[in-house]
Amino acid sequence: MKILRSADHKRMPWKNGGGETVEIAISPVGAGLADFDWRVSTATVASDGPFSVFPGIDRTLSILEGNGMQLFIEGREPVLLTQDSAPLAFAADIAVSATLPDGTITDLNVMTRRGSLGHTVERLSIDGQQTTAFPGGTFLLFCADGTLVARTGGESVELDAGDALLLEESDGGRLDLSGRALSYAISIGKA
Repeated sequence: MKILRSADHKRMPWKNGGGETVEIAISPVGAGLADFDWRVSTATVASDGPFSVFPGIDRTLSILEGNGMQLFIEGREPVLLTQDSAPLAFAADIAVSATLPDGTITDLNVMTRRGSLGHTVERLSIDGQQTTAFPGGTFLLFCADGTLVARTGGESVELDAGDALLLEESDGGRLDLSGRALSYAISIGKA
């Protein structure tokens, strides 16, 4: 179990230079934007424009802060993604652009290399105690807002907003969660 503290996340420019991204975790460690197997990051989007293109990559986007983003994804009807929307999955190697109908947003972006890996993203609202199961492979729990305590296998960790818990090469299991927090459960496994 690795704890990824918000203060340690790597800040870097977007691939297309149009903004800044905060890298929470990447595999393999030290990979760049062209050769990662999977990547989890946040980004602040302050202006309308195109998304960076990532050949052979699938992505899922969730809105963490702000009043939403209108997405124009090649081959689909336009969609307004808000904090209340379910995480939205789409290919990262097709034309995608966005407009901000009501100001700056911050999003959570999960990407995996198509053909070898796949991923799921689930939003969890924790108010008190609950248990969530996680499959084998790689699992990341990102605390977007609030504070929570996660327990598994006799280990316990407290996560504040921006922190993440990373389990790699796990056999699966369950996490006992307590606190008041909005978090995202990200499972990454072989396709």
